[in-house]
Amino acid sequence: MTLRVSTKRELFITLLIIFLLSVFVVFFRFNAIPKNLTFDEIEFSKLALSLDGKAYVPYSPLATGHATLYFYILLASMKLFGISSFALRLPAALFGVITPLVLFFVLRKSIRKTFPHHSPLLQEILPIAGAFLFATNRWYFNFARFSFEATFLLFLELISLYFVLKYSDHHQKKWLVYSAIFAGLAYNSYQPGRFFFAIPLLLIFLTILERKQNRLDFSFFTKQTAHSFLSFLVPFFIVILPLSLYLSSHQDIRMYQLFYPANTDMSVQEKGQFFLRNVSSSVGMFSIRGDVNGRHNYPNKPALNPIVSILFILGLVFCVKDIKKKTNQLFLMYFLLSLVPTLLTYPWENPNMLRTITVIPSVIYFSTISLGTLFYFAEHKLKVRYTLLLFVLFGLISASAVYDLRTYFLYQSTVFNEAFEATKPLQYYINHPDAKIKQ
Repeated sequence: MTLRVSTKRELFITLLIIFLLSVFVVFFRFNAIPKNLTFDEIEFSKLALSLDGKAYVPYSPLATGHATLYFYILLASMKLFGISSFALRLPAALFGVITPLVLFFVLRKSIRKTFPHHSPLLQEILPIAGAFLFATNRWYFNFARFSFEATFLLFLELISLYFVLKYSDHHQKKWLVYSAIFAGLAYNSYQPGRFFFAIPLLLIFLTILERKQNRLDFSFFTKQTAHSFLSFLVPFFIVILPLSLYLSSHQDIRMYQLFYPANTDMSVQEKGQFFLRNVSSSVGMFSIRGDVNGRHNYPNKPALNPIVSILFILGLVFCVKDIKKKTNQLFLMYFLLSLVPTLLTYPWENPNMLRTITVIPSVIYFSTISLGTLFYFAEHKLKVRYTLLLFVLFGLISASAVYDLRTYFLYQSTVFNEAFEATKPLQYYINHPDAKIKQ
């Protein structure tokens, strides 16, 4: 097999298909599902409008406290399109459409490192399959259809990850600077993004270590090594400086409310019990019992459909088994780090599919690894025809998409009348700040 997505035309067609699929999933009946607003969205709009005409501030105590980066984007959207639910939700939708394209490029680089001996065609098909699974994943596209900043955070993290993967390939410091900027922006976004910078740093460390091992150079702490880390850390700290200075003298309100390790009235034993309860609920979230919040999920339904759940579990096993590969190490760490926010918040908040939103790229990576491993085994060990395997692969990802789309539009949408409780237009709640939400 020599066919691969190698020409600009073929790449453009691939990206166009992923883009159109994302547009359909995110914008189909966009104003109708969900039709109403939620209290949080109204508070988000008030926070965004409060920034208008004022000097830049990195953090606002409104809406239980938020870094303001995303809210400046909401403000721009409402100034451009007017104060409406469409304008309020449009940024999340646009990032929801763009992010699967970014994930495609991340998977494209990662798969080539993980499966260097696979056929060129399979190396190109697997990232497409992964992007398809991602764009049609209910856990993902649900948060692209209202105004939470989850898709914005995923966009920033995946852009940063793509640039550091470019550095891993070409060892040019400019890619570290670009990665650092987006990691810093992620830090300035939703709270889980505060931890992400550890992932690019890990890949920088693994890349330097691999290069020195190949050269039989065992002196890790050198001027060149320091320069590589500083190329990331200096721009990263510059980007996060305003918010960090603010938080050095002010509490992050929401994080302080939820962060049980800081509760001085609890014993170490109680905190340990909370941690174990969170581990149990977070692990069960994927395949057993998901988020109960009707805005996040069809209450209690597992976060992953049966197809992705099986692929995810198998892929996780394959990655642990082949942990020497740095891409597997990278996504295993990304996966574990994405669970940290829920492990450190009170158990009655969990499982929480919003706070763990950044785990989805790792889930898709593991699922893609599973597809690639099974495909390779069936072709070379079982001697199954390549065309038949491609048909099975297409059937699996199509069945996954149908399952999640059906669950969302047919079942989850039925709980939105209760979950999204504000029935009047957004402008009404802006003009009547004391109005009750339920009308």
